[in-house]
Amino acid sequence: MSLLLTAALREKLPTSQVITDELRRLAYGTDASFYRLIPQVIAIIENEAQARHVLATAHAQQVPVTFRAAGTSLSGQAISDGILALIGEGFASCEIAADGGSVRLGPGIVGGEVNRRLAPLGRKIGPDPASIGAAKIGGIAANNASGMCCGTAQNSYRTLAGLRVMLTDGTLLDTEDPLSRDAFAKSHAVLLGELERLGQATRANPRLAERIRQKFKIKNTTGYSLNALVDFEDPFDILAHLMIGSEGTLGFISRITYQTVVEDPCKASALVFFPDIRSACEAVIRLKTQPVAAVELLDRPALRSVQDKPGLPAVMRSLGDDAAALLIEVRAGDAAAVADRIAAVHGALAGVATVEPIQFSTDPATCEMYWKVRKGTFPAVGAMRKAGTTVLIEDVAFPIAALADATLDLQALLRKHAYDEAIIFGHALEGNLHFVITQDFATPSEIDRYARFMDELCEMVVSRYDGSLKAEHGTGRNMAPFVELEWGREATELMHRIKTLFDPAGLLNPGVILNANPQAHLAHLKPMPAAEDIIDRCIECGFCEPLCPSHRLTLSPRQRITSVRELARREAAGEAAGKIAEDYAYMGLDTCAGCGLCSTACPVGIDTGDLTRRLRGRRLNDGARAVNAWTGRNFGVLAGAARAGLTLGHAAAAVVGQKTLAKLSGGAWKLPMPRAGHAPAAIHASGDPVVYFPTCGGRIFGPTAAGQPQLGDVVLELLRRAGYAPILPDGFDQLCCGQMLASKGLALEADAMSAQLEAALLKASDNGRHPVIMDASTCTARMQQHLAGRLQLFDFHEFAHDALLPRLMIVRQAEPVALHINCSVRKTGSDAKLRALLKACAETVIEPAAVTCCGFAGDRGFAVPELNQHALRHLKPALPAGCACGVSTNRTCEIGLTAESGIDYRSIAYLLEKCSRPLEIPC
Repeated sequence: MSLLLTAALREKLPTSQVITDELRRLAYGTDASFYRLIPQVIAIIENEAQARHVLATAHAQQVPVTFRAAGTSLSGQAISDGILALIGEGFASCEIAADGGSVRLGPGIVGGEVNRRLAPLGRKIGPDPASIGAAKIGGIAANNASGMCCGTAQNSYRTLAGLRVMLTDGTLLDTEDPLSRDAFAKSHAVLLGELERLGQATRANPRLAERIRQKFKIKNTTGYSLNALVDFEDPFDILAHLMIGSEGTLGFISRITYQTVVEDPCKASALVFFPDIRSACEAVIRLKTQPVAAVELLDRPALRSVQDKPGLPAVMRSLGDDAAALLIEVRAGDAAAVADRIAAVHGALAGVATVEPIQFSTDPATCEMYWKVRKGTFPAVGAMRKAGTTVLIEDVAFPIAALADATLDLQALLRKHAYDEAIIFGHALEGNLHFVITQDFATPSEIDRYARFMDELCEMVVSRYDGSLKAEHGTGRNMAPFVELEWGREATELMHRIKTLFDPAGLLNPGVILNANPQAHLAHLKPMPAAEDIIDRCIECGFCEPLCPSHRLTLSPRQRITSVRELARREAAGEAAGKIAEDYAYMGLDTCAGCGLCSTACPVGIDTGDLTRRLRGRRLNDGARAVNAWTGRNFGVLAGAARAGLTLGHAAAAVVGQKTLAKLSGGAWKLPMPRAGHAPAAIHASGDPVVYFPTCGGRIFGPTAAGQPQLGDVVLELLRRAGYAPILPDGFDQLCCGQMLASKGLALEADAMSAQLEAALLKASDNGRHPVIMDASTCTARMQQHLAGRLQLFDFHEFAHDALLPRLMIVRQAEPVALHINCSVRKTGSDAKLRALLKACAETVIEPAAVTCCGFAGDRGFAVPELNQHALRHLKPALPAGCACGVSTNRTCEIGLTAESGIDYRSIAYLLEKCSRPLEIPC
């Protein structure tokens, strides 16, 4: 790391945006590929002026620079050993045209978020990569990413309406702005003139021009978008389209405008099984001219990898060894048009051998089950691989007429090189095949096996079928040595001329797309040592990151796993853990919410919170364990002490002021801070018995304002009002589910607390005869897992939706209400009931999309307040005027939400109580 480089960057970048610590440089040295480069420095850029400064610094210091969005790319194009320019939230802009026909985007916004905003208009962006829930627009455009439905007609290249790009000298060009074009024409006349000449020369060369056209009839992201030279004559159009798929090697795209495409509301899917690959590929050829939205091919090993998962067709388990399947989807604007398209598919496939008759379904659940087959194959291989190996997913493309032979040849090649676990699937309409293998890069013999396989693969794809070595994942470092093999010398020299024209110093993402080292694909391989059994399956894809509350504050789940793997590697090698271990204590453990939302996006289901809890537990010495165990056995004493602390805190705040106390406490004292709570008193009511356990959060932390009722009292009143006879467990104020100890890594001690609570609930419910409800989602989820069905246990909002609403007279509130769906509700899948309950109580519901986990995480909001603040940084701007209250289902979450939003968040029980009060009937 160069001190001069760091100092130069900090001349115009805030210190917080220049990252030099070893831990985060390691963490950001990882993308979704199997390569690693450690940057000298990370510069977070939030605007074009900062991007220009980074480029100027790179030139002054002669240090390479790589622009990175989400880092979900698979070919090693988002890493650097120089400056890694991380695209910040300042670039997460989105401007939708009034009719939805176009959308202007910053490179820092996630593709899935763009589609969420376009959905009400019945539109979406064309590119649809599998990573769209995490991948950002900058990477989607720079890699010309595609996916299952967009094909070659709706990718970034084909749907580009304009862009704003910064060249290596800091010059900005906005192709949609006539004034910018005029200024650029004067300042960069030489560059534009050379682009015009290159285009003319290419079009005048019939053999080269036809070669380019032919190569882009199928998916192709190998090398630069040379089709720009034959598709366009205007040098501005050529320049703009060369930027698409250039992987940050020609310039920085600071904004892009897409023509959007229609998102049809009606869909139908069919999972069709064939006796062999050839029959399936014959069907693909027939479907190419039909009105189908997607046709996904799966070979027999791919089907076998998921055939035992619940809900999938039983026939999958009895298929022959040569069998294959096509997942076919049709879409249209209405049901009648969908029926017409289904009929067209049946007609086209008449006479093609299938294992079973073709049957389409419009049932969303059935269609989802079909797509689970396709989407479950990759994670299935990843989950089963040997610890210490990595999962490689490669993509190639062939002319569709040769798809059957190419697939069979690919299967044979995989067997030849002993990739027995390999599976093949792909976007069949485009001749695009993905194959997944597991690879160990820890030994020279294994690296040699991979090298021999790659050499033969490239020779087969190019020489035998004239296919694409990279169909949609980008060239990156992985395929850079083979660009000339695919394109030939003449076209490759043309690419070198383009690179030199835009980046004469060779500082923009060097080694990517074009690389003179024939062994470049075998260099800088990422170590993947076995570290912890609960994370060894991680493929470091980054899908988890948008959901993580600490992402971009400290570390994301992917980065935590990367760091733990490096620490394991150092320990195994006898190396000192160094500063990485020191910094990981705060960045990896203290600021992890442990919420588990990462597992909901992870292809292999890893909950990084489990890792955090395990490592926190190992950190505790015998003394700390003993103290925590004592609090578990004497929880009532702890609860009493906490209430006393709140009372004393409010007394102190009355003297020094709330803000002063908040500052003196380092943010632990919240503005506002709840009053001390109390245990609710039992009430006598007639009706159906139901056990209610008031959780400790609501018992310790009372309402925010004086005079407001306690949560426990509100729930008891609601139960009475609905005709229930609530039962409070004996000694409930001495009980806790154990979540507070579980979050610290004290699993055994936490389980002991859960067992105590279980015994009390069993007794109160007459051994399960009566239902049990709890009023905090995190605690409910823990006890539901602990009880494993031994009791009817409901979260309050679930019981309210199912059992209270039908018995209550509701008057909906006219004022808008903000909803926060906490992590436990999301993970248990009960969010639909929470939304329905709220919609029954409020006419307008506001659910800020940019907020996932609140980051309060039990006591983290007090101990590490910056985590809560960072997680909710987008909350207040997302709340419209007139929204004066919010609801959730966890008391501690509500404390943080109230502090960061400025409005009072309370349990949804309060709103339900207010809206169900008996109407006063006048005399």
